[in-house]
Amino acid sequence: MTIGARTGGATVSAEEYKAVFRQHPAGVAVVALHHGGRPVGFTATSVISVSAAPPLLAFSLAATSSSWPAIAATDTLALSFLADHQDDVSARFATSGIDRFAAGGWSTLPTGEPVIDGAHAWIRARVLERTAVGGSFLISLLAQRAEVRAGVSPLVFHDRAYHRIGPHSMI
Repeated sequence: MTIGARTGGATVSAEEYKAVFRQHPAGVAVVALHHGGRPVGFTATSVISVSAAPPLLAFSLAATSSSWPAIAATDTLALSFLADHQDDVSARFATSGIDRFAAGGWSTLPTGEPVIDGAHAWIRARVLERTAVGGSFLISLLAQRAEVRAGVSPLVFHDRAYHRIGPHSMI
């Protein structure tokens, strides 16, 4: 069922909707886990904080994503929030049909989840729920461990391009 059908109102077109979110800056993360004896990961700009107490977060993933079977089966995963110099890492993890881990630049937590080396922060999380929403799934998570690197700025995606934030962009 579409939102418009459920609410009885018209909806914006896909192009109108995309235009809005192209102008809404987002942090860039790599979601990673082990599945079938190998690391699986992808770039996500849909990561949101849900609650600080308890520490809950979420991201969305298209049901057609090649990573969906791994997300559907895992209990835990790691989100690496990329640093402003890691646009190449983001692009690699957003590319289909390649071994995204082959170039290196990652390590494994003692619990087995891959994290991106040099990321400005990471969170290890337990999957709480996988909720079908439209043609995607909303993955709800409980943060179990986190680390932030001081003095490292995040990578931001805005209007189909990567950006750096820092004192130069402060108002």
